[in-house]
Amino acid sequence: MNVIHPSRIRRTIKLVRALFFIGLMLLALMSIAAGMVLLTAKLQGPPSLNVPQSTILFASDHSKLGETHYGEKRYWTNLEDISPYAVKATLSIEDRHYFEHHGFDFKRIAGAALADLKAMAKIQGASTITQQYARNLYLSHDKTWTRKLTEAFYTVRLEVNYSKDEILEGYLNTIYYGHGAYGIEAASKTYFGKSAKELTLAEASMLAGIPKGPSQYSPFLNEKRAKERQKLILSSLVSAGAIKREQAASAEREPLIYAGPKPEEEAKTDAPYFYDQALKETARLLGVEQGALSTRGLKIYTTLDPVLQQKAEKQVKDVIDPDSAIQTGLISIDPKTGAVRALAGGRDYDKSPFNRVTQAFRQPGSTIKPFLYYAAIQNGFTPSTLMVSKPTVFEYDSGKSTYKPSNYNDYYANGPITLAQAIALSDNIYAVKTHLFIGPEKLAETARAAGITSKLPELPSLALGTAPARLEEMVNAYGILANGGKRIRPVYVTRIEDATGNVLYEGKPAAGKQVLDEKAAFVTTQLMTGMFDTKLNAYTSVTGDKITKNLTRTYAGKSGSTQTDSWMIGYSPDLVTGVWTGYDRDKALEQVEERSYAKKIWAGFMEDALRGKPLKEFKPPEGVTGVYINPENGKLAGPGCPVKRFVYYLAGTEPTEMCIEHLEHRHEPAKKQEKQKESFWKKLKFWD
Repeated sequence: MNVIHPSRIRRTIKLVRALFFIGLMLLALMSIAAGMVLLTAKLQGPPSLNVPQSTILFASDHSKLGETHYGEKRYWTNLEDISPYAVKATLSIEDRHYFEHHGFDFKRIAGAALADLKAMAKIQGASTITQQYARNLYLSHDKTWTRKLTEAFYTVRLEVNYSKDEILEGYLNTIYYGHGAYGIEAASKTYFGKSAKELTLAEASMLAGIPKGPSQYSPFLNEKRAKERQKLILSSLVSAGAIKREQAASAEREPLIYAGPKPEEEAKTDAPYFYDQALKETARLLGVEQGALSTRGLKIYTTLDPVLQQKAEKQVKDVIDPDSAIQTGLISIDPKTGAVRALAGGRDYDKSPFNRVTQAFRQPGSTIKPFLYYAAIQNGFTPSTLMVSKPTVFEYDSGKSTYKPSNYNDYYANGPITLAQAIALSDNIYAVKTHLFIGPEKLAETARAAGITSKLPELPSLALGTAPARLEEMVNAYGILANGGKRIRPVYVTRIEDATGNVLYEGKPAAGKQVLDEKAAFVTTQLMTGMFDTKLNAYTSVTGDKITKNLTRTYAGKSGSTQTDSWMIGYSPDLVTGVWTGYDRDKALEQVEERSYAKKIWAGFMEDALRGKPLKEFKPPEGVTGVYINPENGKLAGPGCPVKRFVYYLAGTEPTEMCIEHLEHRHEPAKKQEKQKESFWKKLKFWD
């Protein structure tokens, strides 16, 4: 039988006493800390519940771009004047234990944390109504623990200084229900054309589901999803014992008659697509829900140039047939900073607020090729690299699969062409050969480095732009080529102030770190000027042939087309602009005129935007060399060459062989030709 030594018993007793004492001390300290927080919250008094009426956006010249208009879409309604169904439905889905806790539902927090841990992602929220109200009233852009602690303290202040009914009333009058409606009364009028006091169970359960995500659960935008959430809320009401199951079933079946938002009550602005995007960007910068912005009386300073915006809108209106259903997107940015100067996300915002610049994913076609040829230049190609353009079947995946691309209108050189010609003529065979030769991963790597975040499957067809992308990210990537390879991102907002003038955010748009090689980026830019240079006409015309006569300065660009999409992206040293045209429903572009819209809009806008500005050329960096070549074969142009073009190369990769095809007597005996050639090389140093 084992006997425990008395000394061990004494040590165990001492340890237990010590742990007990430490526990008491920790409990005492926590109680003191909690008491101090409560005392501080009480001494500071009730926080202001005033909500400013407007948030104003300003253009880059500080002219007023637009503001949130409340009018009849914003009311303060007493809790007793709100339908009990609306109150119960909100509590059931947002905070079932609202009247039982003191601002924090620790049981719910623990449950959400456990669910997130199991999913290894944040899938559940645990904010109480008081926490949400505090967040909406006292937003901050700080995304650290400091902000969370600040919100927690405001939650305590609300709970200590206001009654539960007052907090609930404030919450119901400030949450965002979409379509410019803030608060339950405005939402009731917007969606059902009646007062919040008159809401039925079916209507109230529909409204209660919207604040979770107005863009997802608004019945005006997605009634099917809204009905699914309404069903969830009705079920939650039954579980909470607020209604009977029969009532829930009846409400779910009840047909809802919607009123619809009145256009005259919406925010008015000359740039509605940009306005929406600037608000989204502001919400991101401040780390809050977008609906919280318009309750704060913010002053938001943006990058929009009102003059360029008007020019962009004018080009879209003047070029596209007013009777056509075709849509368009246009974005113009400063390549040095990424500042967005003009944006048109469609032809008519009132008819379709869908932003085709920032939201639409479309196949970019040949506009992806500059990044392919940048990668090729980085991997041994030069503007003079020759490859044969003819109908070709490509094998890949160890011969298991084949790919047979074609050129536009089935035109082929049926012989060798240079890289400079390939990009200017948009030769697809040359592009796929290049893609497979350097390795399919190279294009994807370059595009990602240039900020293209859309999926880029490493297939032969990637070289022809079959992977959908957004116009915004494509134009931003072109901006990186234009600025010599420095990282930028689209910038919409430069400064945010609260209602009292405190600066919540201030950005200084500027190019970031070097992400592409400056020399290769410049050579690629110079290659992209070829689409406007008729000296590169060969088996077909350069792709910018029809707009070249309208251009008065040097541009680099690339067009692209698919059966359903037409693109044009190009830049000067100071401005990069992209235009997409097509149908929203992937209808084929069958008319010749439709396929020319993007180029015409782009050319008209760029010329108008830069009119009166100094003419600028792309400045070559150190490490590149320019020489005159014969564009037909990529060799150094010699005397007698009918066409000469000045082309830049990475230093050391420029051609050294002289074109002698146009020398006199080139049909004389070979020995004589050799002597002439030798004599010519000796004189080369005197040739300009």
